[in-house]
Amino acid sequence: MQYDSLNHFLKAGQPAMAQGPVAMVFAEDEVELESTLHHHLKLGFKSVIAFMPQEFRLEPALTDRVHRVTLKCVPRTVVFDTLNRIIQAAPGIWMYYCYNAEYLFFPFCETRSIAEMLAFHSEERRNAMLSYVIDLYAEDLTAFPNGAAPEQALFDKTGYYAQSRHDPDGQPLDRQVDLSGGLRWRFEDHIPYERRRIDRIALFKAQKGLILKSDHTFNEPEYNTYSCPWHHNMTAAICSFRAAKALKTNAGSTFDIPNFSWRNSVPFEWHSRQLLDLGLIESGQWF
Repeated sequence: MQYDSLNHFLKAGQPAMAQGPVAMVFAEDEVELESTLHHHLKLGFKSVIAFMPQEFRLEPALTDRVHRVTLKCVPRTVVFDTLNRIIQAAPGIWMYYCYNAEYLFFPFCETRSIAEMLAFHSEERRNAMLSYVIDLYAEDLTAFPNGAAPEQALFDKTGYYAQSRHDPDGQPLDRQVDLSGGLRWRFEDHIPYERRRIDRIALFKAQKGLILKSDHTFNEPEYNTYSCPWHHNMTAAICSFRAAKALKTNAGSTFDIPNFSWRNSVPFEWHSRQLLDLGLIESGQWF
């Protein structure tokens, strides 16, 4: 299941998008690429599509389970252009996107599948789900100089903030917030302002005319809301080494950061219960 280009995939890969939910993983490098794919296969996605350069390697166990599309995921606009073409090619299908070294967690994901969760979410007349990008990082940067260490991962248990989102005229947008926290907050001097937010609408139902913008929001305002008007809805988390990787591989920041740990660092337990207990994901009316 290998395609030599996005055009090839859109022509020959329709079966991969015939039934959702579909997971799309964009490989910026090879760090934890295989663990990312295994994680999302385990969640129960009908198809997992990996976009990566030809030279990236995959273990044989993944070759027959993943749809591999040859693509260089740089510059970053390539990812959004690709997603928007796929959205138009598969209207009505639930989709999810992330990068390598990122892992989706939703309430009770250890015992319930992504399809079960989205079926309930759809019954609540929701076509998108807010996700929080929770920064993971290695405890020992000497042993793990790229900042990624799943077996020794830490994250911030506090320090997350939400502010009302405003339109260009300064008016607050209904049920939309800008979220901040994690490494992007603590090391904001090294992060461009427009990339400090940690909110992402990573789960959504494709429809004709829907456009994903480069700030991870959609042109349809309701897709960007955290809940419906009448009660709280579920939210998810993307636990991600991406910020840690960037901060430690960028020459402008790596020498200024000897360690990511601080007083509010705690070990990541790789379980949705920890995120629920800390209020980092919301179960809504799903029990």
